[in-house]
Amino acid sequence: MGGRRLRVFHVPHALCVLLILLEHGPQNTRASTNGSWCPPHSEYVNDTACRCLKGFTSPSGEIFTFTVDPEPCDDINECRSSSKVSCGKFADCKNTEGGYYCTCSPGYELVSGAANFTTESQNTCKDVDECQQNPRICKSHTCVNTEGSYTCKCLPGFELKPEDPKQCKDVNECTSGQNLCHKSTHCLNIVSSYKCRCRPGWKPIPESPNGPHNTICEDVDECTSEQNPCHKSTNCLNTVGSYKCSCLPGWQPIPGSSRDQNNTVCEEIFPTWTLPPGIKSQSLSHFFEKLQDLGRDLKPTSAQDTARELIESLDDLLEGLGELEALALPDRHRMATYLLSYLEEVLRNLAKTIPEPSFTYYSRLNTELSLMTQDQGKGTVTMGQTHARMLLNWTQAAVVGDSGPTVAGIFSSKNMQKLVANASLELDSEKKTQLERIHESPVKGAQLRLLSAVNTVFLSNKNTEKLDPPVTFYFSHTPQEPGTRQELICAFWKGDDSGGYWATTGCQRLGSMNGSTTCQCSHLSSFAILMAHYDIQDLKLALITKVGLALSLVCLLLCILTFLLVRPIQGSRTTMHLHLCICLFLGSAVFLAGIENQGGEVGLRCRLVAGLLHYCFLAAFCWMSLEGLELYFLVVRVFRGQGLSKHWLYLIGYGVPGLIVAISAATRSKGYGRTIYCWLDPAHGFLWSFLGPVTFIILCNAVIFVITIWKLTQKFSEINPDMKELKKARVLTITAIAQLLVLGCTWVFGLFLFNPRSQVLAYAFTILNCLQGVFLFLLHCLLNKKVREEYQKWACMVTGNKYSDFTTSTSSSSNNQTRVLRPSESGM
Repeated sequence: MGGRRLRVFHVPHALCVLLILLEHGPQNTRASTNGSWCPPHSEYVNDTACRCLKGFTSPSGEIFTFTVDPEPCDDINECRSSSKVSCGKFADCKNTEGGYYCTCSPGYELVSGAANFTTESQNTCKDVDECQQNPRICKSHTCVNTEGSYTCKCLPGFELKPEDPKQCKDVNECTSGQNLCHKSTHCLNIVSSYKCRCRPGWKPIPESPNGPHNTICEDVDECTSEQNPCHKSTNCLNTVGSYKCSCLPGWQPIPGSSRDQNNTVCEEIFPTWTLPPGIKSQSLSHFFEKLQDLGRDLKPTSAQDTARELIESLDDLLEGLGELEALALPDRHRMATYLLSYLEEVLRNLAKTIPEPSFTYYSRLNTELSLMTQDQGKGTVTMGQTHARMLLNWTQAAVVGDSGPTVAGIFSSKNMQKLVANASLELDSEKKTQLERIHESPVKGAQLRLLSAVNTVFLSNKNTEKLDPPVTFYFSHTPQEPGTRQELICAFWKGDDSGGYWATTGCQRLGSMNGSTTCQCSHLSSFAILMAHYDIQDLKLALITKVGLALSLVCLLLCILTFLLVRPIQGSRTTMHLHLCICLFLGSAVFLAGIENQGGEVGLRCRLVAGLLHYCFLAAFCWMSLEGLELYFLVVRVFRGQGLSKHWLYLIGYGVPGLIVAISAATRSKGYGRTIYCWLDPAHGFLWSFLGPVTFIILCNAVIFVITIWKLTQKFSEINPDMKELKKARVLTITAIAQLLVLGCTWVFGLFLFNPRSQVLAYAFTILNCLQGVFLFLLHCLLNKKVREEYQKWACMVTGNKYSDFTTSTSSSSNNQTRVLRPSESGM
């Protein structure tokens, strides 16, 4: 039964083999004939067997039979330790595919010089002498041959490299851990040895052996050597093996230079300063000498006291000014420029010595100093005081490359106004164009009034000519509302070699409110708030003035010659006419030639012109008052005697104005002259030394004018009641005009001439009074019958014609009319 199951089992297996044989039948048939089915590294034996080649073996043995998946022939490693192959001494077996060969071990070679061999009997390997074969194998060291190799023996001072025992390296005796050199020296490794050298700042002891290995040194005092190792601005301090350079008293390290270092360079906190060329002032010399003493005694602990003493000394200098007031205006402005620049430098240096982050001092004379010191950083910082506040980007305050603290400060002085008084203003082109467009006239300049303290702003950074973003300031000042042609401006002091002046370039006013003005500037300097009254030149008015005065001068000269040469009109009234014309002629000539102050400086010339104008015009008004008084005697009191004698006329006409001018000059001599016009300064009410007498005379003459016209009206009615109203009105009109001009009533329009606020008043005054000489010549000469007759005589004498003397060619009625008009003519 078991046999039956076995047969059943073999049936499927036999079927599978049969199918395989049927599929590969043709190929197997060919393989059986040529052995192509044998695996690599084998050879054909017969149709059912293959044999592995020499040096190869199969798991089934050397000969194996055919299978569906024949086993490969693998290489035999003859060099295995279990192999019977032996190469002998000093040789190594090298396996190859299907075989092997023998080579001499490294450091050995065959006697025959062959590369390899196959059997131990062929082994003739012997040691190779590498030192002889390659003498420089150890470079500069000694080569020692060994069995199968070599070694390098290092020279003294060298040792073998751990990573390559056949190479030598220098031994660093200085790092060996042994104290080979004296502590006063440095150990210096050299090839195969070492040296002991003195440390920097040390020198060999003269009695020491001073050998390369046993040198002993001593400290060098660099400060007593011939070469001065420190900068001349420092003191040298010797230390063990070195030295330090520290700043002299009153000096400090410049930005970028560290304190107490070998390369320290210092600058004076209170630099030496001398007076500008051409300026001599004992008070200024004493002031700077005191600052030098403060600088020499300066210590960080007393820096705040030094700042207070500096401000007090400045207040003492500016409180009275003294001899500084005697300086010419350009010299005073140049002094202000130098002083502001020096204070800025001193306060910047002094701020660096104050240890506190902020410091403020307010003196008894309202001089104020505010300082802020902090590390470099970013962001917006606000600092301020009573007079000024500043909104600043802190990165702009730092010096590029300086790692030290950064300083910002504001110094404000009210008394500095005395030095910068009467300074001129330089308008930038854009501002000037804007003003000329608004006023439709050229702008010659401006009269300035300083409203705030002079505020000097400074930073650690000195390069502040172009700041981006600009700095914002808030300045406190006296509240003031601008009038006509006036404006609040943000100005800064700009100095030059010839002096200094105010300028507005780079600054703009953002707004003003309740005595505070906001300004924005793209640079730093000394700032102030000014009230500018612009001098707008009216070309039409200037032309009328010059032409009118020129005509009046000619007519006044003719009047003077007429009153001197025409005998029929000689009398007290002619005398008053003559001296009135003389005063007006002199005043008009001086006015036309010298009223404008071209240089802007109130000097002797300008004061003299102002004094002459003051006297001439006052004298003219005094003679006008005498004209009015004489007119009163002629018209009102015609039957009650004559007027004043000549002595009284001269005393009043020339003595009274002389007395007024003398008192005015003695009271306030500086009131004569202004920066733009050579006229009376309106400050402190000095202008009323002219306006007061003029107003009194005009009022008195106005009363006389009214009385005269009233009396003339009555006389016209009494003498000729039948006279037509039109003629009467014409005669009264001519008489009234004549009296207005003679009595000077038209000068009422000139009260605002030198401070014009109304174009109507300015034009009315200019036309009426510049042509006053023309009107006087017309009324007193051309309309006077006796003068016309004399003119006719003179004309005939010049032309050579005979003059026929006649009384009149008019009718008797005309004579009557002449008699009627004679009172009015006398009134003229």
